[in-house]
Amino acid sequence: MGDPIAYLDTSEVRAGKLEELKAAMAEIVAFVEQNEPQIISYCVCFSEDGSIMSVLHFHPDAASLELHMKVAGPKFPPVAPLIKLRTIEIFGRPTEDLVAQLRAKAQLLGAGSVTVRDVHAGFARG
Repeated sequence: MGDPIAYLDTSEVRAGKLEELKAAMAEIVAFVEQNEPQIISYCVCFSEDGSIMSVLHFHPDAASLELHMKVAGPKFPPVAPLIKLRTIEIFGRPTEDLVAQLRAKAQLLGAGSVTVRDVHAGFARG
């Protein structure tokens, strides 16, 4: 197992699309839970007013996030009309190929930015 990696994306919810987005994201969460047992945690959160959505997940290593992009990736395009992705933030050491995949996802969902923050110090408990 490699170094743990965390993923956070933040999106604007398009006007009038909140309920449709909530339903779509509940389906994605159920799909990820069923098909990606390696993921430590996968959470979808909304701001109090429903205008912002954040998706936060934790992986045991970069390979887990790469698998998530492969397995769940086909579920992302239908969400594109419901959001405008602002940012994807990665905490850990992704591969260059993974960063390229995340940039493509950011373009698909709203032309948001991708930021990688390498871990300086810390630990993870299994």
